[in-house]
Amino acid sequence: MRLRNIPGAREQLEESIHVYTEDELMKGRWKSEVFERQAPLHIEIGSGKGRFITTLAANNPDINYLGIEKYSSVLLKIMRKQDENAVDNLKLIRMDATDINEAFEKDEVDKIYLNFSDPWPKDRHAKRRLTSDRFLARYEKILKKGSQLEFKTDNRDLFDFSVESIKEAGWRLDYVTYDLYSDEEMLKDNIPTEYELRFTKQGNKINKLIATYV
Repeated sequence: MRLRNIPGAREQLEESIHVYTEDELMKGRWKSEVFERQAPLHIEIGSGKGRFITTLAANNPDINYLGIEKYSSVLLKIMRKQDENAVDNLKLIRMDATDINEAFEKDEVDKIYLNFSDPWPKDRHAKRRLTSDRFLARYEKILKKGSQLEFKTDNRDLFDFSVESIKEAGWRLDYVTYDLYSDEEMLKDNIPTEYELRFTKQGNKINKLIATYV
């Protein structure tokens, strides 16, 4: 995907009350100082244009949400949605996922969402995939035991890699499907992302897994 640079995006994000940057992360203080309540903290890594995380936050006011996106021009779109909707339980972080352990303390996060992540198809780039053993090790440093990770993608190769990576890491696979839209029960609470809407319209099958850190 080619990203269109938006002049002044970085400066707009730095002025927003909804966005935290790499220089102002609230490690260990998200619940107490940012949301000012001890509710569960759920994060989405790679929030794109924000349809998923903004809808999820609006539907679940008793949960604190953080949307993480490294591209300023992309995050600006979510910020504008948040400015319009003013959902109190949603904040945004501009940062690279590789720095996730700089943003959260051990046991601070209760759930992680990964939606249509970059597949990094070349073998030499496997460690960059958000479901690689390297990233799973990072997640283990911030998640509580018993916390879940939910992952959706239309890329079958990435999905197969993710299933094996999660098994090898010792996590428990609670749910695996290679065709989410054939599962009526799971679709009841499904929130599609912008990519998901496009891919399903094109006839692509959506893969989904739910795993628990044990």
